[in-house]
Amino acid sequence: MTTEDFAGQAADSPLGAQYAAGDAWVVTARGEVDLNNLPPLTDALARAAEKHAVIVLDASAITFADSTLLNVLLSVRRSADLRIAAPGPQIRRLLELTGADQVLSVYAHVEAAQPA
Repeated sequence: MTTEDFAGQAADSPLGAQYAAGDAWVVTARGEVDLNNLPPLTDALARAAEKHAVIVLDASAITFADSTLLNVLLSVRRSADLRIAAPGPQIRRLLELTGADQVLSVYAHVEAAQPA
């Protein structure tokens, strides 16, 4: 399994590990995701979109996100099949309130988001 570990990231970085899972590339995110700490996650998703047809964002450890993350997700969706896995209640509500849940594919967990 190919992985990228971002142990050198700043403590407040929302970017976690990245790894291949079947035909998908999984990018994990954690903690609070906002304008101040979004660039590492944005870069990781953009790089993944250049190399992989299917990207799964493991959102299970995101505790807060605002419209800046939503904008990134919608942008990445234009260039890859982006799937959101395991969003918590706050993220799910953000997606529902904005209607993004009608545009983005949302799954209960990472395994369910992987292509068949």
